[in-house]
Amino acid sequence: MISLTEDRRMLGYESLGSYPDIIHFVTTRQGGCSEGAYASFNCSPFSDDDPQRVSLNQERLMEGLRQRPRELVIPHQVHDTRVFSIDKEYIAASPQQKRKLLEGIDALITREPGYCLCISTADCVPVLLYDRKLRAIAAIHAGWRGTVEGIVTRTLQQMQQLYGTEGSEVIACIGPSISLDSFEVGEEVVEAFRAKGYDITRIARRNKLTGKQHIDLWEANRQQLLTFGVPAAHVEVAGICTFARHEEFFSARRLGIHSGRILSGILIADTDK
Repeated sequence: MISLTEDRRMLGYESLGSYPDIIHFVTTRQGGCSEGAYASFNCSPFSDDDPQRVSLNQERLMEGLRQRPRELVIPHQVHDTRVFSIDKEYIAASPQQKRKLLEGIDALITREPGYCLCISTADCVPVLLYDRKLRAIAAIHAGWRGTVEGIVTRTLQQMQQLYGTEGSEVIACIGPSISLDSFEVGEEVVEAFRAKGYDITRIARRNKLTGKQHIDLWEANRQQLLTFGVPAAHVEVAGICTFARHEEFFSARRLGIHSGRILSGILIADTDK
């Protein structure tokens, strides 16, 4: 990944960085004002962090972007597969209505410029998508439950239905999250993937020392992209394990659920600004 700021509080993807009409970022733990398990650059409002510190961190985030977003759209994720479109109806809604619309949402899509689609993670997989032909974007939260249920596929299908997206035009980025080596799971998790038709030989491995199963969420989500028709060359995998590198990135398995979150965001540049 590339650094977007000198203090490395925000990183980016090389593949998305080559498109001037797209602005994106992935936050680290550096350069913020939060404390304790939220230290220091926690931008998620759903983490039990001090709301004032979260607001200050969000302000610093927006100041560091090439263009200030009209809004940071941050859903309240629930490890489900609901995909929500940021459209004219959402834009016209009141702040209270927007909060209700974003409740229980784990993936966002839009073609509206200036609205930054955000996903919060701390070991789960953040996926950013860009349809370079139709200028449509998506931000996806893919924990193991969402991955099992094919949230990446569902998001692409929704983009296809609403915008006409084809896999061949999609640039996809799989962000910092827990790796195969670190993601130890029970047999029931492996069976859940098997029951949904995943090739277990490609995404699961048993640790010879512990006898425990491990799941590769990066590969499971990459396979969904490839199956939809996204070229392998269009898929960028950060390859950063949040569990192993918890001093740089938030990891719920290391820090507990009452800790900070990585914020991954993507927006279409607003030509009116």
